[in-house]
Amino acid sequence: MNIFVCVKRVPDTESKIRIDHSSNRIIEEGLNFVLSPYDEYAVEEALRIRESEGGKVTVFSVGPDVALATLKKALAMGADEAVLIKDVLPEAYDGLRVAKIFARVFEQKYPEFDLLLFGKQAMGSDNAQVPAMVAELLGLPQVNVVTKLEIEGNSATAHREIEGASEIVTLPLPAVLSAQKGLNEPRYETLKGIMMAKRKEIPVISLADLGFGADELSPQMDLVKMESPPPREAGQVIEVEPEEAARKLVDFLHNEAKVI
Repeated sequence: MNIFVCVKRVPDTESKIRIDHSSNRIIEEGLNFVLSPYDEYAVEEALRIRESEGGKVTVFSVGPDVALATLKKALAMGADEAVLIKDVLPEAYDGLRVAKIFARVFEQKYPEFDLLLFGKQAMGSDNAQVPAMVAELLGLPQVNVVTKLEIEGNSATAHREIEGASEIVTLPLPAVLSAQKGLNEPRYETLKGIMMAKRKEIPVISLADLGFGADELSPQMDLVKMESPPPREAGQVIEVEPEEAARKLVDFLHNEAKVI
């Protein structure tokens, strides 16, 4: 089975994010970047399918040269190959632009695959748009927020989250699936995997190689404003007798928090 996984380099969720308000972009200097956590579930699922069904796992990413480190992480986890589609444009938060790039790669350069996996969303932009858009552009069936996956022959059965329940979808392969937390527990890189990843050559494809025109990938959205969440207000401490404290708490919940 030939499995492709699309991943993204994102800021570490534990890092302190600083914003350059003059350009409406985050300040990358001193910021730690990681493989998007939901993408780790997708990589892990691909590795598990390969272990049970046989085949090959190839990981793809769109981004600048520094995204090679993200691909090396996936290789160290156990992926067989990796490919970088080089894009020098800063983060545009435009899911359709990225989807067009991935779709063109799979149409022109890597058309032979059985399964295309994504994380359900990229931490950072959190748009959760690219997997469905790629599926539409390629004319493939797709299921998102998958929490359980079973492969049997040329079909897949995916369990996905819906509000208050779980939905089971059976679909033919090739197909596009996006991984939700709970699908699996991603493995750590091994020392052997890290050393092999360092030696692995990663081919780089330019947007020109894909035949895109000068304006064909112009972002279709504008980022008007970027700002940090408002600081959390300090909590209130009620230091009175229990009976009075209960009255004050009820008054707060009713008149200020307005939850009762």
